[in-house]
Amino acid sequence: MLALTELGQRLRQERESKGLSLEDLQKLTKIQKRYLLGIEEGNYEVMPGKFYVRAFIKQYCEAIGLDTDAIFEEYKSDIPSTQTEDMPQQLSRVRSRKEIPQHTKGVSKAYDYLPTVLVVAGVVVVGIIIWVIAQNIVSDKNKEQANQEAPNSEVQQSNTQEETNETTAKNDNSTSEDDQSAADKKEKEKEKAEKEKAAKEKAEKEKAAKEKKDSGKQEYKEVQKTGRSATYALSGTDAFNLEVTSTQADTWLDVKNGKGNAFFSSILKKGETKEFDLTKETEARVNIGYSPGVELKVNGKAVNLPFDSSKQVRQVVTIQYQPAEAQ
Repeated sequence: MLALTELGQRLRQERESKGLSLEDLQKLTKIQKRYLLGIEEGNYEVMPGKFYVRAFIKQYCEAIGLDTDAIFEEYKSDIPSTQTEDMPQQLSRVRSRKEIPQHTKGVSKAYDYLPTVLVVAGVVVVGIIIWVIAQNIVSDKNKEQANQEAPNSEVQQSNTQEETNETTAKNDNSTSEDDQSAADKKEKEKEKAEKEKAAKEKAEKEKAAKEKKDSGKQEYKEVQKTGRSATYALSGTDAFNLEVTSTQADTWLDVKNGKGNAFFSSILKKGETKEFDLTKETEARVNIGYSPGVELKVNGKAVNLPFDSSKQVRQVVTIQYQPAEAQ
């Protein structure tokens, strides 16, 4: 195994202090494990190219919450400068003349079959002409027969019209009954929908009134800030519910109470939300590995992170909770 560089030792210590394995870091950065190990060991030869070394180190630092610019400045002797690499020459794919298919023989064979094709085409044309003549003869016979049967057809047509009128009248009555039934069903569905809508609106109003009442009492204020950590005091409420959502990328999330008991300690995937009922706790510590795009809500109300995420990637937020009934 290669000896660790100073940069590699610093990165490994920071990773292990957060309880992250190389597999966890691979999921966060999408960088293969062997490249992450190469960064820690200073073995840049395993990289796909020297151009990627600085990019991979930058992603590694961001994932574990280190200041990238500061790391690059402090360990610039351990990090190779960006270099361009020659692109591999494209292999020639030109085919030789011997590989090109010859078509002249095929054309010659087509000419040999031409007389046979012409004879077949002539037979088909004659068949079509005979078929057209036969159809005209049959059509003329049908017209003569129709003229002879016309008087009887008129009587039958009259009887058929009367039967049709009776059937239409019955169908109209049946349709009227079906329309009435459909109208009644539609009216009942409309009444049901209106009742459900009214109940939903009532529930939403009651919920909004409760949230407004709670928000009027709840107080969330900053107590102190130091380094990457900040402490806040939550008071004026009988509930302590915390929501954490990551909207931009996967992030490491660690949520513990004041006694160090963990509620969650793992990767929070992009688009995922975790909810915690901390009403019975007096303190909660929220450790965020990659804060850009992370949103916090306390009792359903959004609260700001203590630091600018573009400047402080890793942030630790401690919330001290005192129930309203205890005040």
